[in-house]
Amino acid sequence: MILHTIPVGMNQTNCYIVGCEETRRGAVIDPGGDGKRIIREIEDADLDVAYVLVTHAHFDHIGGIARVVDATGAKLALHPNERPLLEARGGASMWGINVEPSPPPDVELSDGQVIEVGTLTFEVLLTPGHSPGGVTFYEADQGVAFDGDLLFSNGIGRTDLTGGDQQTLMRSIKEVIFALPDDTVIYPGHGPSTTVGKEKRSNPWVR
Repeated sequence: MILHTIPVGMNQTNCYIVGCEETRRGAVIDPGGDGKRIIREIEDADLDVAYVLVTHAHFDHIGGIARVVDATGAKLALHPNERPLLEARGGASMWGINVEPSPPPDVELSDGQVIEVGTLTFEVLLTPGHSPGGVTFYEADQGVAFDGDLLFSNGIGRTDLTGGDQQTLMRSIKEVIFALPDDTVIYPGHGPSTTVGKEKRSNPWVR
C-alpha cells in the first residue's frame, strides 16, 4: 500500500494519501487544508484519486476538500450524520476561521460498507462520539485503520463540541476499535500512529 502522511492546516491535521501499488488508484483521507500541497503530493505519487474519504466534518478535516475534488474529480464520501456539520463549514465560524465550502457528498457512508480503491478494500466502521457520524476506515489485509479524532496515541478525542458524547466515544473505542487485531496500526487525525494493542495496554483514558 502506498501511504503518505501530510500534516495540514493550523491544527496540523493528518491528511493521508493512500494508494494501490498495482493499479495506482488512490484516495485522500481528511484533506483538512493546504489543498495545493495535497494535490502536489498526489501528482508526485502518480495516483488516480477515486475518493475523498472523510472521517468526520470538523473544519480542520474538511478545509481542503473543494480543491482536491476539483483537481481530481474524486467522489466525496461522508456519513450522512456529518452532513449538517459539513454544510456549516465544520463549525469554523465559532473560531473566527474562514474555510472554503465543500461540495456536497457523492457517497453516503454506512456501517459495514466497503470502499474499493484498486485492490485495497476499506471497510467503513461507524465510530461516533467525537462527532455524530464519525467513521473509521479499516483495511484488514494491510492491518491499518484511519480513525480521525476518535483514538490517539495515549489520548482520546474531545467530546465537548456539538454532537460529541463521552459515553458514545468510549463505546466506539472499546467495542469497535479494540475489537480489531492488536497489531492493527491506528492512523489518527493528529499526532503519531499507534497500535490497537499499545492503546489497550497503556492509554490512560481507556484502561
